[in-house]
Amino acid sequence: MSPFGNLCLAAALGLSIFAAALSVAGARLGSARLVLAAQRAVYANFALIAAASFALVYMFLVHDFTNEYVWKHSDTTMPTQYLVTAWWGGMDGSMLFWLFWLSAFSAAAVFVNRNRYRQILPYAAATLMTVSAFFCVLLLFETNPFRTFLVRVPTEGEGLNPLLQNPTMVIHPPNLYLGFVGMTVPFAFAMGALISGQLDGGWIKAIRRWTILAWMFLSCGNLLGGWWAYTELGWGGFWAWDPVENAAFMPWLTATAFLHSIMITERRGMLKVWNMVLVVLSFTLTLLG
Repeated sequence: MSPFGNLCLAAALGLSIFAAALSVAGARLGSARLVLAAQRAVYANFALIAAASFALVYMFLVHDFTNEYVWKHSDTTMPTQYLVTAWWGGMDGSMLFWLFWLSAFSAAAVFVNRNRYRQILPYAAATLMTVSAFFCVLLLFETNPFRTFLVRVPTEGEGLNPLLQNPTMVIHPPNLYLGFVGMTVPFAFAMGALISGQLDGGWIKAIRRWTILAWMFLSCGNLLGGWWAYTELGWGGFWAWDPVENAAFMPWLTATAFLHSIMITERRGMLKVWNMVLVVLSFTLTLLG
């Protein structure tokens, strides 16, 4: 299954670049056919990344220790729920988890707005696919979860970090990642509005619900992180100023400010520049996190 996963990621990289190029070309040439083809490429990109994700989870479930990531983060005694959550138990799998939700959010955002915001959407889709291509490159060449053993295949895995074998592991990281990834959609529409020159506020209507959704997931992720730290790490409190907590808290602050800023823009027509600054800052902080 590892070669299949690598093949899916490589195809997703090519398709991301193809979709981004088609979107820009369609917008520049005013070609509805090119824009439609780009949208279908976005959907296909999600299918490929979902297939790669399924391949990794399947290898965990069948204890395929020919895969180095599976060997490093699982063993044959782990309960099924932790075998599934081992998907995001390490850096390589977490990057694939991030890319999976990024492709899902991208496909959903394009599908929901396929008949609206015709001048902004192609550039927004191109932005989403550019970010997708960036993560595909990272996964293929830097943090690849489909590396295999070339010589001797182990018969038992090293197991998941004991600190991660906690029920909160099932819901805390997914909430944070959904919050992180969710901020990519508002950023993409902001870039679409900037490139197309459609800065009249239409892009804000397009991303209001996406921003609220991302903010809700970030809020839940931060609360669950505090609970996890209290019950598992023994800090004696619900918070400690370590890099992980800061990485989750900083984009929550800017996303909160962005939500309030767009409310003022909708009601009074103010803070338009500040909206752009906050959405770009929020997206940058999620990547930094």
